[in-house]
This record gives sequence, structure tokens and C-alpha cells, in this order.
Amino acid sequence: MTQKALPFIPFTKPTIDEATISAVADVLRSGWITSGPKVLEFEKALGDYFGGATVRCFANGTATMKIALQLAGIGPGDEVITSPISWVATSNVILAVGAKPVFADIDRQTRNIDLNKVAQAITKNTKAIMPVYLAGLPINIDALYALAKQHGLRVIEDAAQALGSSWNGTRIGHNGKHDLVSFSFQANKNLTTIEGGCLVFNTERFGNDQVQLAEKLRLQGLVRSGPDGMEVDVLGGKDNLTDVNAVIGLHQLKQLDQFQQRRIALAKDYFLKIERAGLANKGLGLPIADFEQSNWHMFQVILPIARLNRSRSDIMLALKELGIGTGVHYPIITGFDLYRKLGYSPESTPIAAEIGSAILTLPLFPTMSSHDIDRVVQALSEILS
Repeated sequence: MTQKALPFIPFTKPTIDEATISAVADVLRSGWITSGPKVLEFEKALGDYFGGATVRCFANGTATMKIALQLAGIGPGDEVITSPISWVATSNVILAVGAKPVFADIDRQTRNIDLNKVAQAITKNTKAIMPVYLAGLPINIDALYALAKQHGLRVIEDAAQALGSSWNGTRIGHNGKHDLVSFSFQANKNLTTIEGGCLVFNTERFGNDQVQLAEKLRLQGLVRSGPDGMEVDVLGGKDNLTDVNAVIGLHQLKQLDQFQQRRIALAKDYFLKIERAGLANKGLGLPIADFEQSNWHMFQVILPIARLNRSRSDIMLALKELGIGTGVHYPIITGFDLYRKLGYSPESTPIAAEIGSAILTLPLFPTMSSHDIDRVVQALSEILS
């Protein structure tokens, strides 16, 4: 039997069990399917997970970042330093509040923003740093907050991919250790609600007024008073999570540690089999083998495109022919037309430009088998040879 005849391996696949499906059906039958008791229950469960932090849920991880910027007082004339290797939502939300994204280059090994480059990018207009934890690998949290404190800056952590990750033994988002932390629950994340996200508040730095403002911003600026009274005093959006999404999140949260341990085991399997196949000697760039702090949201490699004299697109199509799905996370943001028109250029962050042109996401999800890893590595070996 050839690889072509075997089942297709997607680059990611959500793990939804029958108990979750049944719970969704119960919510649908209840008649209360928009924001309601399940959202409150999910927020409480997440707060417990983050050590007693205050958590508010939203329709997606883009809304969480935009509202975090608003809570931090970011607006026209302000600059926010962020990574050029991320989903474009990270910088789009900065534009959306009228501020200017400033892109600092990344570290070649971690593929996360380089804090030395961040320090060089700070100006009198800088108001915040928005780091991105690519594939779930955090940056040096201590150094990040020391830099922010030195310059009087807010930190808004784009931890969309980092639920379950940690720094020095403490979970990303843990109460008292961070400023504002944004997580995504989109379909390919380690915990999914189909679409959704949450914002974690440091209760030592953000009071009830800020939390209430976040609640208003996520639902048209609305404040209710009594059974028939309402007021709108700020411009909000329509960014509330539904009970249908929340009940999925509640069941996913119970399985999160199990999912993460499986991801770690699969990542270790990748390293072992890639080493045995000698793919590093053929120019394949590997991620940092961090099994203590990363949640292994993705397993990403850097293709030796120049040596192969083949485009990434060509290689992805060849893998697809062999039954292997892949992804690109991410092309450099400053290469998009929108950002070029705004005066940005990939050449300003050369390491990110290089990584963004050659990075490839391999399949990694909890229900993968060791045999699936064999197939992926064998297919890569054929192509790199």
C-alpha cells in the first residue's frame, strides 16, 4: 500500500468527544443559546485555572486584543511594538484603535520577538509591547516586564497559542504575574470553543472599573439597570461569547492537561524520528526542544528552500500528494499589501523575513499516532533528498 492510499493527515484536528457533543445538545435544547450561565461558568473555571484571576470571554481572540489595547488607553499617535511573525490580527488591532504597529525583529532560534530589538525600537510615542508566543513557546517573561517597567510601558501578551504554557513553572496568564493576557480558542487551538477567546486581568493592576469597561466594550457599550433600564456610554462592539461555545470550552478545559501531555509526547517523537532520518543534516531547521514551558501548539520546521531550489508551495503540494497536510504560520506581516501601502517593508526585519519565507507547520494534534509521525518524516525525507 502506498502513502497515497492511506488516510490524509491534516496539519491540525480538534478533539471533540461525545460528552461535549451531548452537552452542546443540552444547551441547544435549553432555549438559552447566547451569552448566559455557561459563559459565566466558563469564565469562573478559567479564573480558577489561572490562579484566581479575573477572566472575561469574547467571541474571538481578535476582540480580546483590541479591547485590551482600549483598556490600556492605546489610541491615535501611540506606538505598540510587536512581532512581524504572527497572525495578522496582532497588528490589525493596533491599526484598528488608531495606533501604529512597530515591528521588532525576531530571535532566530525561538522565532519570537527579540527583546534587545524591542529595546532599540522604543520611542517617546511607545505605549505598549505586544509579544507573540509563537507555537506556544513563551519569551523571557521576567526580562519582558523588566523592560516594560523601565520605560513605563503596558504589556499586552498575545498568548493566543500559549494556553497551558508556562514560564519558570508558572502558567502564562497566572494572576499577579502578568498585565493583560489574550488567549484564542479558535478551532486549531489546544483548547477550542470553535471560535472564541478570553482576556485575563491581573487583579493587582486592573480594578472592577476596567473589567466592567471590558464587559461594555464586548456588547455595544450596554449597561443594564433593572428589568427595563439600559444605558450606553461607550462605543462597544458585538464580541460576546455564546453559551454554545462556552460549554464546549468547559469540556475542553477538563481535558487540556491530557491534550498537552499528548502533544509533548508527539513532539518528542518528531525530534527522535527526524534525528534518525538525518533531516537536520539535510538542512531542515527545527524548533527549540522545550518540553517544560511550551504547550506544543504547533511543530514548525524551517525548510532549506535555497538548497532544494524549490518553493515552499511546491513542497507543500508534494507533501499533500503523499497524504500530509501542512500550514504556514506565518508569512511576514510586513509583506502583505496593506502594510506595504502603509510604508512597511520586510527588509526592516531580515530574520523575520527569512523565517517567514521558509517556515512550515507539520501535523500535530492529540489524536495523531506514532505511525502518523513516521509517515510525515518519511515524506519529508523523500522531498529533502
